[in-house]
Order: sequence, then C-alpha cells, then structure tokens
Amino acid sequence: MAVSAAQISELRKSTGAGMLDCKKALEQTDGNFDQAVDYLRTKGLAAASKKSGRAATEGMVVAALSANGNKGVLVEINSETDFVAKNDKFQAFVNDVANHVLQASPATVEELFTQAYVGDSSKTIQTLLSEAIAVIGENMQIRRFSSFEVQGAGAVGSYIHAGGKIGVLVEATCDSEDAARDERFAAFVKDVAMHSAAASPLFVKRDEVSADVLEREKDIYRAKARETGKPDNIIEKIIDGQINKFYADICLVEQQFVKDTDKTIQQYAAEIGKALGTSITITRFAKFVLGEGLEKKESDFAAEVAAAAGL
Repeated sequence: MAVSAAQISELRKSTGAGMLDCKKALEQTDGNFDQAVDYLRTKGLAAASKKSGRAATEGMVVAALSANGNKGVLVEINSETDFVAKNDKFQAFVNDVANHVLQASPATVEELFTQAYVGDSSKTIQTLLSEAIAVIGENMQIRRFSSFEVQGAGAVGSYIHAGGKIGVLVEATCDSEDAARDERFAAFVKDVAMHSAAASPLFVKRDEVSADVLEREKDIYRAKARETGKPDNIIEKIIDGQINKFYADICLVEQQFVKDTDKTIQQYAAEIGKALGTSITITRFAKFVLGEGLEKKESDFAAEVAAAAGL
C-alpha cells in the first residue's frame, strides 16, 4: 500500500530509523504503526533511536584512494567515545563508507545517505549506519567527506595521523602521464599531505588569499608600526615585508618543507619535477581534524553513576 510522508515522518521521529527504512517498514505492515516499529526492531534499526541524541565527537578520519591514484576521498565519521573509535567493527564500518564514497561519488552527505551501498545494493548507507549503531551500541554520525579526482595527468595522495585524528588529501598535476604514475610522484604527493597535517596551511598559493583577509592583516601591522612612531613611508615598506612572511605562514607552496626546512614546498615540487622531466603543480588540499568545530559534551562520571543508581 502507499504510505504518506506524514506516516514516514512520525515513524522516523519515534524510532530514529532512516527515512527509507521507515517507508519500507510501513509498506511491509500495511501502514500499521506499531507493527512497523516492531519490524524495525527485528531488523535492529530502531535500536538507534535511543542513541541518536547523544553527542558524537570522537571517531576517526580515513582516506581511500583509487588503484590508479587519480582519485581519493577523505571521510570523517564520529562516535561518542574514543574507546568505540578503536573498535574493529567501527573501523571496518568507516572504511566501508569511505570505499563507497570513492566508488559511488555522492555530491553531498545527504545524497550519500540515500545511495544503495556498493557492497550490498539491498541496503542504503542510512540503513548501513543504523545497523552499525545497533551493533556497536553508540550513536555515530557520518559527518563530512571530501573527494578529489584529477583531470588530466596527476595523482591524489593522503596522510592519516595518529590513527585517524587528522587526515589530509592532496591533489597535484603534471604534464606527463608517465611521470604521474612514477612512484616518486606518489611519494611527493604523500609527503605534501604529511606536511599539510603538520604545518596547517590555509591556502595553496597567494592568489587564493582574499582581499579582505589581506587587508585585515595589513591593518594590524600598520597599527602596530604606528605605535613605534615611524613615518608612513617606512611603515608601508615594513608592511610589505610582514605580508610576505604572512604568505609564507599560510600558503602551502611557500611553507618550509617539514622534512627539509632548507627548501619550500614549491622548491621541493620543482626538484621532483626536474627529476621526472615534468612540471608539478599542487592544485588543492583538504584537511580534517577529528571533531573540529563540534561541541564536546563534558560529563560528570560520579553524577552519572549516582543517577543510574537512583541516588
């Protein structure tokens, strides 16, 4: 039978199960609400409802790369505790989702939830998540992902730090497919990803820095210089020098390479490019810090024990 959007919404609100799972449950039970709840419970999907309100700020960041190296994804999935983040089942789930994103190429997290899972087309990613929550016993959230695919010759590389606390994805291009497939090119891209995890650049190069950001920095430098009593013509020269240092701090290609501080990333790219007989350009990067921007719930363990004991 046909079910209404209102019925699906009500069941979803009551059970916490995914929209498509609720629709299927209602269809399988001819729209009977209580039977639909039982149907979801037997499938292990309604178990997620009691956990959906808990803060999920732990978890891990993972990367997945295509076999030919021209595509890569970075995915962050959150759990409630670091203990669960170290669980084999949780890690397997995270890697399953990352491999799905790599193959299915969703445009948004919302689209991801509705896609049929590449490992089992009878399930959506929302269903897979609900099942994982029921099995693992904690609320989990697929928070975000970033996906790069090289257009032309080049490669995507990744670096994961501290078991998933930080993840970086880097894309670099060149003018030779042979060079792009060389192991030295792959090592270079991975090095740049590792560097980005440590040095935290904000932009790839100068022309990506907005005029607003630049003017704000200049105003700060100008105000500081005026406090010293220097004349305006000297102040502007001082500002030029400070802005160059500012670029070197925030632009990836101008940063000193963390593995060899005698060269910048741009110089490192030129060095590898010369060895491979090509010109290398770093085109973009993405960096995820686990739980960044999420509000961690501070808990009082003694109070929780007392509450559980009815004290």
